[in-house]
Amino acid sequence: MKLAEALQERADLNKKISELKSRLNNCILVQEGEEPAEEPAELLNELDEAAARLEALMAAINLTNSRTKVEGKTLTQLIARKDALSVQLAAYRELVYTAGQNTSRARGTEIRVKALLKAADLQKKADQLAKEIRQLDNLLQENNWKTKLIGI
Repeated sequence: MKLAEALQERADLNKKISELKSRLNNCILVQEGEEPAEEPAELLNELDEAAARLEALMAAINLTNSRTKVEGKTLTQLIARKDALSVQLAAYRELVYTAGQNTSRARGTEIRVKALLKAADLQKKADQLAKEIRQLDNLLQENNWKTKLIGI
């Protein structure tokens, strides 16, 4: 199994677990004398099996990410870099918005507010961050399809 396939299965399992929780909540209580739409014990068994598979997949994914090197860094390091850049990009985009706000004044005697950083400079940095994130994402996606999952 390739790492990308394991990641897809992990996403599917997370959706399945969420759906099972909802289905369990819908059938765990019934009016006395009525039958549930689904058997809660069977759903609970499915939930337990899905959680066990998810645990195994997550362990294998983490092991694979920590042992697979690309361009001298592990996949874990590349993912951490991408996540940190995403947080930084969000901050820059918010700053671009704030710095680009034009304040209007009704009279010339009102307080004037000006940005201490130029929106254009902040936008340029945001664009650079977005490009690096895209490049990292492409590198990760490519290697997810090339890398064999360790541990399963």
